[in-house]
Amino acid sequence: MTRNLSLYLQVFRSRRIATVLLLGFSSGLPLALTGGTLQAWMAVEGVDLRTIGVFALAGLPYTLKFVWSPVMDRFIPPWLGRRRGWILISQICLVAGIAAMAVGSPRQHPLGLGVLALLVAFASASQDIVVDAYRTDVLHERERGAGAAVFVMGYRIAMIVSGAAALVLSDRIGWRDTYLLMSIIMIAGMAVTAMGPEPEGTIAPPKSIGEAAWGPLKDFFSRRSAVTLVLVIVLYKLGDAYAGTLTTAFLIRGLGFTPTEVGTINKGLGLVSLIIGALLGGALMVRLGLYKALMLFGVLQAASILLFMGLALAGKSYLMMIIAVAFENLCGGMGTAAFVSLLMALCSQRFSATQYALLSSLAALGRIFIAPSSGYVVELAGWPNFFLLATISAIPGLLLLWWVRVDIRALIHEAET
Repeated sequence: MTRNLSLYLQVFRSRRIATVLLLGFSSGLPLALTGGTLQAWMAVEGVDLRTIGVFALAGLPYTLKFVWSPVMDRFIPPWLGRRRGWILISQICLVAGIAAMAVGSPRQHPLGLGVLALLVAFASASQDIVVDAYRTDVLHERERGAGAAVFVMGYRIAMIVSGAAALVLSDRIGWRDTYLLMSIIMIAGMAVTAMGPEPEGTIAPPKSIGEAAWGPLKDFFSRRSAVTLVLVIVLYKLGDAYAGTLTTAFLIRGLGFTPTEVGTINKGLGLVSLIIGALLGGALMVRLGLYKALMLFGVLQAASILLFMGLALAGKSYLMMIIAVAFENLCGGMGTAAFVSLLMALCSQRFSATQYALLSSLAALGRIFIAPSSGYVVELAGWPNFFLLATISAIPGLLLLWWVRVDIRALIHEAET
């Protein structure tokens, strides 16, 4: 027991883990500033709903980031290396872009502010590309679970700062000073990038932009069970994501909880549970290894959805809601830590920016295609059967995970040697 505890602490004390935690914060901070926080600013300024709706297009770079990720694999900036150099460039653009948004006006110059928001989202998505690649390259195999966990924690805390905290600040110091403050906070990310460690060893970048674009696909699909691994990526978090599409609506409209109750318990307690789950999952992965962690956490993810089915059958119950929300987010955080570790394990360091961007986009495919059916399922079959179906939808991913267990263990063995 003492030896295991010492191993856990050694992993979490690593300089690499600390850097990943702070870069997680840097990655999470800009997201709300071009999304929910910007929408709130526009709503307060009296901008019409049609314009606010159009501004959702500012989030497009996050979906399309794999398009320009080969550039970041191919070219090396003249400072700080291939990964940290691009991170610093994107952070400089973010500081300047967020500061420029501060002097914009959603009422008087909505087009100009919209262009700035799109540029900030592009810089933010670019930062995500290279931070994901850097995390993949710099972490040792045994550190990946912990690295995924602390990255999630940093990312979520940053979303609170630029989301809920920014809204509170806007009432006290105004929107302009709030956005200026957020740009100043982003400067801290530049300091972390400058002081972060370099990945060990020398990795030759692709020799041409063509190789940077097609090499990641050729490298990935040259592996055994590549197609099955893609299906695992698409399906592993599907049940968890499907249930989550209507959780808030279920608690408010299905059971009659107030928005305040849902905000406090589902969002507040849920966030705390998610962070604890990610940290717990990262710690357990040191002992369990990747495959066992993926399987165990995946089973727990699926089982946790059944608590919402039980809540739907039981009716309005505060205790049952607290248990369901806490356990589902705890298991979801554990599953996320293992899943992010899997994505990192599947990436070749030579193409990690493009491969991670592609794999993370694939992970969202299942949710995108299945989510629109959720409302129809509830209307046809009711809430209990919806959550039962969400649980069942998690099973194919677990079966495929078991099918490729030998290949996943081989990946880990290759990384260790």
